[in-house]
Amino acid sequence: MKRKNIKQKKVYNFTAVFEPAKEGGYIVYIPALPGCATQGETFEEAEIMAKDAIEVYLKTLRALKEEIPVESGKTIVSKIPAVI
Repeated sequence: MKRKNIKQKKVYNFTAVFEPAKEGGYIVYIPALPGCATQGETFEEAEIMAKDAIEVYLKTLRALKEEIPVESGKTIVSKIPAVI
């Protein structure tokens, strides 16, 4: 009996920054993945698009045999006031 080569999938978690777009909808950035950004007409659509963008980004890294970044579990997101 042959064994099937089953690849286990790994789950990666990344912080996504959702910014309301001037024209409506949301723009999404993934800080740990340089250049990884997308958008959606609604928050829900933006979430789906972000997941898709992250998966494509990671598949590309894997295909190029590059290391997949692992985001620290200690990320803090904060607004910093600036007075000028």
